[in-house]
Amino acid sequence: MQLFTSPDAPHLISLHPRAAIPGGTLELTGTHLLKHTLESQDPHLPHATFGETEASLDVSRETRALVKVPNGAISSDLVLHRDGLVSNILHANVGVPMAEELHLVSNPAVDKDNNLFAMVSGPRGERVPVSIFRIDRDLQIRPFARDLLNVSALAFDGEGYLYASSRSEGTVYRISPQGAISTFAEGMGIATGLAFDKAGNLFVGDRSGTIFKVGPSGSKASGEVFVFATLEPSVAAYHLAFRDDGTLLVTAPTTSSNQSIYAIDPDGSATVFFRGLGRPQGMALDVDDNLYVAASLHGQRGIIRIDTERKAELIVSGNDLVGMCFLEDGCAALATNNTIFHIDLGIEGRGLV
Repeated sequence: MQLFTSPDAPHLISLHPRAAIPGGTLELTGTHLLKHTLESQDPHLPHATFGETEASLDVSRETRALVKVPNGAISSDLVLHRDGLVSNILHANVGVPMAEELHLVSNPAVDKDNNLFAMVSGPRGERVPVSIFRIDRDLQIRPFARDLLNVSALAFDGEGYLYASSRSEGTVYRISPQGAISTFAEGMGIATGLAFDKAGNLFVGDRSGTIFKVGPSGSKASGEVFVFATLEPSVAAYHLAFRDDGTLLVTAPTTSSNQSIYAIDPDGSATVFFRGLGRPQGMALDVDDNLYVAASLHGQRGIIRIDTERKAELIVSGNDLVGMCFLEDGCAALATNNTIFHIDLGIEGRGLV
């Protein structure tokens, strides 16, 4: 096989976005990426390899190719093969599964010791044997909570207690680090998204568009439910996250390709924070207050970064992503409906409390 130093060999220049999970698509730019001739000794179409794992091209042009990341691929050298010639190498950053056979409908959650917690939400109205799993830093997976009905969101408070909403019961449960479950608040419709502010108040989204505020555990208002804000009834407040300035961000996924992220100020007034996403779901923020959301942008699904100037960019390509959370050392956990992937993004995230 000839080396890429041949004048006719494909030459790779760039790779976009910076990362992907299996099933996602990476865009290659370069030269001589497609150049079949009658003298070609390779009758097959160009293809790529992630290390030793072969991948097909969805689109191939002279200066552009779309590579679908195959199952089994890991972070490795990406090479393009064409007509018996081999390109130069670009590093491909690919997430690897760390937990499977789950049922996630929103972000996983991470505790102060960097242990990860993931739900098995289950069909509406049906209980599952294990409602929440704990994934330790050594990737050991163990049951953490049982018999919770249709867990829809997870969030930690400042004391290390995990909170879980039930969309079927309109209830939020409080779970100790040892796994003891108690009812924290009730009567919140189809309770979905959860987020804590810096004062320890818990905010709960309801699919009718209501955002509830619940007093901190241990306070005089502990467990008391107040209406904090109301959006349009068509806006299901499924995912919540707080910015550093106290603004509550809300996503409400539908089938539209031009949806908004809403911003609610500390007084409960709502405005549009960003418009133009397809089915925006779980959110996370980095230490610089840039927002990351599982959504589609210009028809590409993955993790979208929206910076403080509200400019949006796809940074991870992947289908069926519903949420994420940042881990230590610049890494992140990315959640599809049934799998959590571990990936190194080189981004320092911050906790959501």
